[in-house]
Amino acid sequence: MSNIARHIAIIMDGNGRWAGERGLKRIKGHERGAEVVRTITTYASRHPEIEVLTLYAFSTENWKRPKMEVDFLMRLLKNYLQKETATYIKNETRFETIGDLSRFSPALREQIEKTREATRHGEKLTQVLALNYGSQDEIARAARQLCEKGGAVTVDTLEAQLESARFGPVDILLRTGGEQRLSNFLLWQSAYAELFFTQTLWPDFTPEELESIIDRFKRRHRRFGGI
Repeated sequence: MSNIARHIAIIMDGNGRWAGERGLKRIKGHERGAEVVRTITTYASRHPEIEVLTLYAFSTENWKRPKMEVDFLMRLLKNYLQKETATYIKNETRFETIGDLSRFSPALREQIEKTREATRHGEKLTQVLALNYGSQDEIARAARQLCEKGGAVTVDTLEAQLESARFGPVDILLRTGGEQRLSNFLLWQSAYAELFFTQTLWPDFTPEELESIIDRFKRRHRRFGGI
């Protein structure tokens, strides 16, 4: 029986380099990257196996970027959600997030909640945006919550506290842009994920390349610690 690509997680890397190679400002790379998010999410919503698509949109470390770029990313996210809500609904896609949203502006948090509420009936795909997310932070927050409850700390009880746990384990973890590291993304849920790295910069990534990666995934032998 071949592997099933139920949950795909993507580190969308390469927007800035894509823009730089073309003599453009970094924000143009982010704008193009947002278009690819739409394209890949639409593809995933129509795929017979994919149930969850988790995208690393803004990490806890991304606040270190220049303020001008961070401010632009916040505006881009808000505008994207406003524009794409209809697309989510059309493609029967439920929008969710993981990460600490408290640092975002009230207006952005309101838009996130509006999109989540408007798409709550989507049944073909759940798209999860990781926003102000870091896996180490997620695990630390889960452990803190568990200790406050006075419960025993076990693998099962800690996992149950993780925000990402409700979306299930990752089957394919993909990073675009040529780098080969996880960058603090879904470390727990990717414990037995199959890892793929592509040189393709995110703005150039296509459904055809994702389909090729899924085909390669199906040919891998997943042991889950066994033989």
